[in-house]
Amino acid sequence: SSGINAEWPLRPGVQVFGRKKTATAVAYTKEGNGMIKVNGVPIDLIQPASLRYKVLEPILLLGKKRFEGVDIRIRCRGGGTVARIYAIRQALSKSLVAYYQKFIDETSKKEIKDILLNYDKNLLVADPRRCEPKKFGGPGARAKYQKSYR
Repeated sequence: SSGINAEWPLRPGVQVFGRKKTATAVAYTKEGNGMIKVNGVPIDLIQPASLRYKVLEPILLLGKKRFEGVDIRIRCRGGGTVARIYAIRQALSKSLVAYYQKFIDETSKKEIKDILLNYDKNLLVADPRRCEPKKFGGPGARAKYQKSYR
């Protein structure tokens, strides 16, 4: 297995992704003891510190108890700083929902999903907005060069 421990496939788990603009975060969730790492770094040391709460939102919303029985490893690539943070929090939320659906019961999964959706839809549903391509005749996607009549 590429870049992940050899014992990984032995323990059952789920693999889920989160996206924002061009940033993609892939979360591997399996049973464990509450370890959450992003690119090998513990989640509470994530940079920038000002956006740390955004990543911790799912954990604060659902309570630490729900995360105690699982280990989550997140790999994040592409995009800018803020887009990555949003991709990570989406991957985290979606992976817990998927894990609960696959290995625990449907009612607790529904409960988690409702809590997350009531707080912020982007925790489970990807934002489809993308950057609009630049066209000719102007400096950007919509703006046109100024024209003079004389």
